[in-house]
Amino acid sequence: MSKRILVTGGAGFLGSHLTEQLLEAGHEVLCVDNFFTGTRGNIKHLLGHKNFEVLRHDVTMPLYVEVDEIYNLACPASPIHYQHDPVQTTKTSVHGAINMLGLAKRLKIKIFQASTSEVYGDPSVHPQPEEYWGHVNPVGVRSCYDEGKRCAETLFFDYHRQHGLKIKVARIFNTYGPRMHPNDGRVVSNFVVQALQNADITIYGDGLQTRSFCYVDDLIDGFIKLMGSSDSVTGPINLGNPAEFTVLQLAQKVIEITGSRSKLVFKPIPHDDPRQRQPDIAKARALLGWEPKVQLTDGLERMINYFEQHLKQYA
Repeated sequence: MSKRILVTGGAGFLGSHLTEQLLEAGHEVLCVDNFFTGTRGNIKHLLGHKNFEVLRHDVTMPLYVEVDEIYNLACPASPIHYQHDPVQTTKTSVHGAINMLGLAKRLKIKIFQASTSEVYGDPSVHPQPEEYWGHVNPVGVRSCYDEGKRCAETLFFDYHRQHGLKIKVARIFNTYGPRMHPNDGRVVSNFVVQALQNADITIYGDGLQTRSFCYVDDLIDGFIKLMGSSDSVTGPINLGNPAEFTVLQLAQKVIEITGSRSKLVFKPIPHDDPRQRQPDIAKARALLGWEPKVQLTDGLERMINYFEQHLKQYA
């Protein structure tokens, strides 16, 4: 059955891919974005679609529209962007959640929250299961994002308990793919851009910190499976690729695929940067029948091909 679906942050990296999939499935999509980190270029190819509508709006302000479902993705997600205006980042996570939850409550509809593996902080449990409460600095430079997302989860579950609202909460682990902003400061886009330009590849710390990289198509499939699951499945549910790589391994793989002449340069590690990140996805497998399919090499090849074609537009 076709639905009218609101996607906040719909012009962002993840939002544009989700919007694309929802349109392909025959739904109407209302894309809401303030274009702080999202770009019109991400949704340009969708503008002529009869079921697609764009509204420039900041979710920290109330929104009154009529829809059947909400995916709340609005929030800058890379350190370079969310630390640019940390107060606004916290407001986007917290006020944005309150406004979208209020809308869902009024309309009596289901709402999805894009949470993050950053709720686990620098984890003392590895890999990270959903039951782990995290090890987060509440007053550090990353706290605006980490604690904002943790507070948003609190609000979602309190609306669920207090008002019987149907909620879905996904904890997203490092995701990569086409339409990442080349200057967003995230490790995969950093390495790909530097390698394509034969520039030095910047590694923070010793490069032995680990990450688990999920290709965007796999993640969006997880979003849609979670949203379509039984109302009893509220989450939080980890969505990510459990294959763990060191940052150094990622850099070497990018250089190998691009054939780059880049050299590795080591710099001090940023404050509160987590040493390990790997999802336990047992719940996603059991409850959603979901697990990622795209291997890192295949995903990097697709992303590198996209960046080779589109890098000039960001210059």
